[in-house]
Amino acid sequence: MDKSTTLELLQFILQSIELIKRRFKNINSSDDFLFSNEGLDKLDAISMRIQAIGEALKNIHKKDKEFLLSVGNAEYWSNIIRSRDFISHHYIELDSEIIYMICDEKIEELEKKIKNLVQQINSN
Repeated sequence: MDKSTTLELLQFILQSIELIKRRFKNINSSDDFLFSNEGLDKLDAISMRIQAIGEALKNIHKKDKEFLLSVGNAEYWSNIIRSRDFISHHYIELDSEIIYMICDEKIEELEKKIKNLVQQINSN
């Protein structure tokens, strides 16, 4: 995968993270996703962006897995890619608590790793 394609995917991931953070801003518990139409809309929208992030990372991983391993171990990236597969193929079983945990505990770490990867591309 050439650097420009990888950079485009990484920038898409960063845009998706920003959207997730904005949509998650007023969510205080996983129940906030479930008790209103607005909450359900946010759950759907956030889940779609998590799915898209997983797809983008899957594409990067297929072409250059060593690049991803420079900032995170194989299990880390595999978990994100598997979340894409789960949302895609088992959406009916989607758990609002898992989406809440991803947004509350994991998205900041992912953002830092993606920014680090962007920096690596830009410095070469």
